[in-house]
Amino acid sequence: MTKIFIINGGQKFGHSGGRFNETIANATADFFSSKDGFEVKTTNINHDYDPKEEVEKYVWADVVIYHTPIWWFQLPHGFKKYIDVVFTEGHKKGIYVSDGRKADNPTRNYGTGGMLHGRKYMVTSSWNAPKEAFILPEEFFMETSVDDGVLFGFHRMNAFTGMQRIDGIHFHDVEKNADINSALQQHEEHLTQNFLNTEVYEHLSDSNS
Repeated sequence: MTKIFIINGGQKFGHSGGRFNETIANATADFFSSKDGFEVKTTNINHDYDPKEEVEKYVWADVVIYHTPIWWFQLPHGFKKYIDVVFTEGHKKGIYVSDGRKADNPTRNYGTGGMLHGRKYMVTSSWNAPKEAFILPEEFFMETSVDDGVLFGFHRMNAFTGMQRIDGIHFHDVEKNADINSALQQHEEHLTQNFLNTEVYEHLSDSNS
């Protein structure tokens, strides 16, 4: 069994009801729950959570799937708080033991103290910005992709824990021109391609044993 931990980082705040990411996160849970060979646990950062239990979910999982909007080119503050609280709780309890450096060589091996080796993660993000803002010359993001730009730190955060990245999916122009049916279809195709049509996860169910 491959163990999937799904985190809905979409936040209800201001004019945002968090509906897009809630829909995508629910669809992700439904996708894996309906397939043989998967176990699913979920967290919605809008609900009360116990940091210790969240750490246990990370340690339990073979794959962590994050769903988040991007607000002002960063994670929403509720999701960022979740990460800060849970990862701090996870110090020497399964997420990381140190920053990886040793006293006799303090300038080397930073970021190698993670405890989640053997796990993988995937992130989906949603944007008001159209995809053209990232790929066209002279547009706002200067031809810098989501993963190499705004989410670079997020990816390094997960690498710090020892997890390896699965290519994610980014939804654009969802505030003014959302097409939820198209997004759901695109997302299902992405999950099918990455989790059902390859042998990448053949030994994942044994990775934490």
